[in-house]
Amino acid sequence: MITIISGTNRQNSVSAKVAHLYKSLLLQHQTESNIIDLADLPKDFVYTALYDNNGKNPEFNKFLEQLRASDKYVFIIPEYNGSFPGALKAFIDGMEYPNSFQNKKCALVGISSGMQGAGLALSHMTDIFNYLGMNVLALKPKLARIESNFDGEEVTDKLYSQLLEEQVIKLLEF
Repeated sequence: MITIISGTNRQNSVSAKVAHLYKSLLLQHQTESNIIDLADLPKDFVYTALYDNNGKNPEFNKFLEQLRASDKYVFIIPEYNGSFPGALKAFIDGMEYPNSFQNKKCALVGISSGMQGAGLALSHMTDIFNYLGMNVLALKPKLARIESNFDGEEVTDKLYSQLLEEQVIKLLEF
């Protein structure tokens, strides 16, 4: 199973819409997937599911179970202040260490309103996942100026579409 993670807790985010697009791309390759939208996290998970409370929040544990059932992940990572959202880091910190990600595989997609396509965020996330023992796919599309290149359902930029399709194929072979 592949789990796609929309990497922000912002409601109605572009990240969530890109996650749904990615799910449809996987379906075109006869591959089922599920989506974790961080906007659905319990509002108090930072206090009720992390550290000494690990495993004690039933609502957060649903996300943990989804991750456990997956062999591969796709992280849709928006750029926030030159990196990724704090909610995404807190979500990762809430997973069992190191078992949640060790020896698993993931793909990363960066999105941003600006020109860099979340390049620094992808670099930071790659470092974290390398530390956790996860194998990160080398092809990491950086979707810059996302509002101009994504209509909410389809990527309108031909290169971006091509990069996402290539990444899907490589992830399935990974």
